[in-house]
Parts: sequence; C-alpha cells; structure tokens
Amino acid sequence: MAKKIPLVIVAGATASGKTGLGIALAEKFGGEVISCDSMQIYKNLSIGTAKPTKEEMGSIPHHMIDVIDPCEEFSVERYCSMAHEIIKDIHSRGKLPIMVGGTGLYADNTVFATNFSAPKRDEELSLELTKFAEENGNEALLEILRKEDPEKAATLHPNDVKRIVRAIETKRLTGKTRSELDEESRPAESPYDYIYLAIDMDRDVLYNRIDKRVDMMLSDGLLEEVKAYVLPNLSKMSTAAVAIGYRETVWYFKGLCTYNEMVELLKRNTRRYAKRQLTWLRRNKEVNWLDSKNALCQAEILIKKKGF
Repeated sequence: MAKKIPLVIVAGATASGKTGLGIALAEKFGGEVISCDSMQIYKNLSIGTAKPTKEEMGSIPHHMIDVIDPCEEFSVERYCSMAHEIIKDIHSRGKLPIMVGGTGLYADNTVFATNFSAPKRDEELSLELTKFAEENGNEALLEILRKEDPEKAATLHPNDVKRIVRAIETKRLTGKTRSELDEESRPAESPYDYIYLAIDMDRDVLYNRIDKRVDMMLSDGLLEEVKAYVLPNLSKMSTAAVAIGYRETVWYFKGLCTYNEMVELLKRNTRRYAKRQLTWLRRNKEVNWLDSKNALCQAEILIKKKGF
C-alpha cells in the first residue's frame, strides 16, 4: 500500500492568528503554505481578505492566493481539484504541505477527497424556479433556499440565480442538501496522513482582535480598494461582492448606511462569521485545539508526534 501524503491543516476563526502560525510551522518543518480561504483566491482583493503580505510570507511559498478573477465562477469542487495537485507537487519536492485558512468547507472536502458527483437534473423544475426569480426577485428565490438548505444559502449571492436554482433542485430531487450528498460521497478514509489543528482563543480576546483588524483594514485603504475594483465590477462579482468586508462598504457607497454604521456592521458581521467558523470546527472530533497563548509550541509537539 502506498504511503499517504502528510498534510497539516491550520484552522481557526478569522483574526485568531492562523496565518502567522502556518508560516512559523512552514519555517520549522520545511513546508509550503496552501491558502484555504474562499476569498484570498481572488485577485485584486487584498485588504478586505486579509491576505498575508510579502513581508509576512518571507521565504515561504504560498499557493492558492490571487489565482482567480473575482468575476469568474469558483466552487469548492474546483478548489479541491487544484489543492490536490498542489499538495502532490509540494510533497514530491520533499516539502510538507500546510493548509492554512478558515474556510472549513474547503478544508474538509479536500482532506476527505470528496467525489463531487452531480445529481440528476429536472429541466422543468429549473425553468419554474428561474421564472419565479424573474417574477419575484432573486432575493425571494434565495429565501426559498434558506428554508431548504440554509448552509448552502449562506454561501450564495442573490444574483447567483444559476447556483441557487441548482441547490433547490438538488434538495427537492434527492431529499438531501448538497453538503449531505458530499459527505456521503467521501471515501472511507482520507488519502492523506493528516493532522487537523485549530487555534482556540478567549471569545472577548478574539472579538477585540477582530475589531482592531477592521480598523486596520480601513486605515490600510479598504474603501479605496472597493472604489477602485469592486464598484466598477459589482454586477459581475456574484460571490466576492457579498463577502464580509465588501458588502458593507458597498452599502456605504450606495448611501444605505453612514460611515460609522458601516464600521459597526463590519465588526458585528465579522464577529458573527468567526462564531460560525468555530461552530463548524467544533463539530469535527479530529480537531486538535491549540491554546492561542502557546499555539506554536503545542503544534510543534503534535506534528513531531505524527512523524512529519
């Protein structure tokens, strides 16, 4: 039996210190970083996605950052396909693949090599749902999906009618959500010899870090980034435009909220997102939780025990 490829996953809530920990581990164990962030894949969107700077990256190669145009369609299936090839390449060069990021959906489906088989189609239902959106609005269609598959609905923009229709269609034809189908199509075991790490942090400390990060993003030029790239391409950016950090600033530019309201919305929505990330991770019994005050030391011990 072929030896499995070793893989380290570094997860946690936004602003918990994943980036720094991943880079430190790569330096310690001779690794390369694979970003596991659904927004850092997009070009031209750097401040609002908290991409690591060249100074932060240092000499550590980073993959899956700035690889997709924000106006281009992207999916978990595509991420996993690309990630598998990168992991193999890193390993073939004698380096340790280290997946770093807070998009649990991407990490889990990569680790378990989900087989994304497409459910059967119902063209009549598809046309019916598309017509419903035309007559009642995209938001009304998305509301239907929220009732049938809230997890999937949370990842979609109202303008992404094609994917909303497909998700509703999948649930009605199979009786199962896309996530449930994906979980069923995973192999009995992972093709990787992996260790799943996540940073644990006092909630008040985390929320304070989030608030400070939002302030820093704004001082670093988040509004200028949105004005220069997001606003001119808004109609074509179905996923990126709805991401936290961008949708709130777009509301501000559209006059739907004041500057101070925008800042508070940004902080509140980011805190809520962090809570969802932690809820996702706590469902996974294989996650090794690291104390934020001593995360690097604990991670090193666990990785050495794995023999990586």
